Amino acid sequence: MSAMTSSGTAMVTLPTDTQILITREFDAPKHLVYQAWTTPELIKRWWSGDRGEVTSVVVDLRVGGTWRYVMTANGGFEVAFHGEYREIVPNELIVATEVWEGMPDAQAVDTHTFTETNGRTTLSILVQHSSQEHRDAHINSGMEGGMQEAMDHLEQVAVSLP
Repeated sequence: MSAMTSSGTAMVTLPTDTQILITREFDAPKHLVYQAWTTPELIKRWWSGDRGEVTSVVVDLRVGGTWRYVMTANGGFEVAFHGEYREIVPNELIVATEVWEGMPDAQAVDTHTFTETNGRTTLSILVQHSSQEHRDAHINSGMEGGMQEAMDHLEQVAVSLP
């Protein structure tokens, strides 16, 4: 399976003092990456990376609908995120809020853009925080290692879809 996937190199940059930009290319067409990104049974297969087990995924994929993902980390503690969908263009764009429930005052707005070239998809996620303090807390949480693993698993799920 891993021979079919990219090297797992999501690029993480900081365009401004309040933003994080994550860009990752997948060896799959955008409708499959989007399907893996938005389907609860599929999210359960990739979202936790190698860091634990996803125990709950709720996705109400419509403007004004909400999402919530919960995992039990390998250390036995629970990690949960939730948000609300603000804009959706199927297979192309999702804008949603994101709240880590361990820091409920630090709501971010995530803009997910799916673009396809020659059967490969680039997913760009722009995370807009309300302050540099919240952005820095997000970066310093150790999110990158888990995110890289999750993106690797996401690609494996996407390429496995019919």
